[in-house]
Amino acid sequence: SVGTLTISPRYAAQVRDVLDAERFDLLHFHEPFVPFLGPAVLNASDTVNVGTFHAFGGFSPSYWLGRRAAAGLAGRLHGRIAVSGAARHFISRYFPADYRIIPNGVEIEPFASAAPFEELRDGTLNILFVGRLEDRKGLTYLLRGYHRLRKRHVDARLIVVGAGPRLREYRRYVATRRIRDVEFVGHVPLEDKLRYFASADVFCAPSTGQESFGIVLLEAMAAGLPIVASDIHGYKNVVSRDVEGYLVEPRNPRAFAAALYKLAGDPELRHRMGEAGRAKATEYSWQRVTEQVVAYYHEVRDQILV
Repeated sequence: SVGTLTISPRYAAQVRDVLDAERFDLLHFHEPFVPFLGPAVLNASDTVNVGTFHAFGGFSPSYWLGRRAAAGLAGRLHGRIAVSGAARHFISRYFPADYRIIPNGVEIEPFASAAPFEELRDGTLNILFVGRLEDRKGLTYLLRGYHRLRKRHVDARLIVVGAGPRLREYRRYVATRRIRDVEFVGHVPLEDKLRYFASADVFCAPSTGQESFGIVLLEAMAAGLPIVASDIHGYKNVVSRDVEGYLVEPRNPRAFAAALYKLAGDPELRHRMGEAGRAKATEYSWQRVTEQVVAYYHEVRDQILV
């Protein structure tokens, strides 16, 4: 993924002017230690500060090297949220503290009510991938699995929504092996993304790791789709094994092909898993998540004011 860093020599004055003018009751930072705007505001804040941590991965040289320098900033946080157990485990390695787990959320209604693309509802099984085309999203393993699936004479179509640095490589893989019915549709507006979810029969998330949560899984659930996903920390906190979908060994095209084959041949199974996901998605509606966040705001403020 690509992050955006904001740099300005006028930070200090601009931040101070905004804080003095607005007199916020509380400031909520997402990844508060990422340069440069977040740390500048947190350092200047004289109100209640809450931080949310999203990241998950292996060893982080930047956090390891910067943990002493950022200790003062960490001390200015009155409340800490992690979006999952995986995210909490990751940040706690460098900044030990009490982290409240409050998950990411999803807008249920737009996914539930989206209209499919009629040309895609032609009786062919539609397998959907949505994500940035980079190594850690694992599309190469899905392409290999899909290739195996087609060799078993399954009438399927793979729809790839997203853009990224590996697009040319993936297109070349499909072309050189003459894999049929793989559609790279690129980056699409939200309305079209909703329609691709509505057009799909199965959603596949083959990420190789470094996922703290899996918002895209919630979107698939909200759309009522059964899921085939990698069995990684961030995903198994969202998908219950063999309930809303299958969790399979990461980087294993055979495992992806086998799970997709099961779903391809069993419409009732697809329906059952899709409905289980739709029900579970309501637990992550933004209304419920917002209620948890606001309740935590009050809890933190009450502790500060005691």
